[in-house]
Amino acid sequence: MNVYICEICGDAYIGEEKPTDCPFCGAKRNFIKSEKEAQPIFLRQEKIGDETKKRMLETYKLETNAVAIYNCMAEKAKEYSQKAMYKRLAKVEMEHATIVTKFLAMSRPEIEKRDCSNDEKKNFQITAELEENATVLYAQFNRFSSEKVAKIFFTALSQVEKNHLDLINQFLR
Repeated sequence: MNVYICEICGDAYIGEEKPTDCPFCGAKRNFIKSEKEAQPIFLRQEKIGDETKKRMLETYKLETNAVAIYNCMAEKAKEYSQKAMYKRLAKVEMEHATIVTKFLAMSRPEIEKRDCSNDEKKNFQITAELEENATVLYAQFNRFSSEKVAKIFFTALSQVEKNHLDLINQFLR
């Protein structure tokens, strides 16, 4: 058995081989390193500026909102596979919010209850909109950030949200 650490969320994966994507935050394989090589981005000694802090807070709000909505959608899903998918999306988005708290030395995220539609197709459309918005926003945050750790973080998040969008678009076909 080997220990692999995701440089985005800092969580460890134990297994024979490195996973394709981080099972916790969804970061791509290239962000997962052996325990000896890994340097989680929030532990690096790079200071982040005020503009990046604002972007991080916006990320926090976006991610905690997504968690609340996906939890609601999981509760209302009729099929187990859809329920499981929304629960998984909520966990990944919660991990993203938690990463922000590590950067900004905030307390762990608290998620408020949100209401969502009973209409399955409408929920998929809302999910697609959330994921597309996050994909575009994080790509912009990456372009406007000057700090290396912020660029890495927003690149990883944009990729993960794009994967979520691709998944949801399969359901909308």
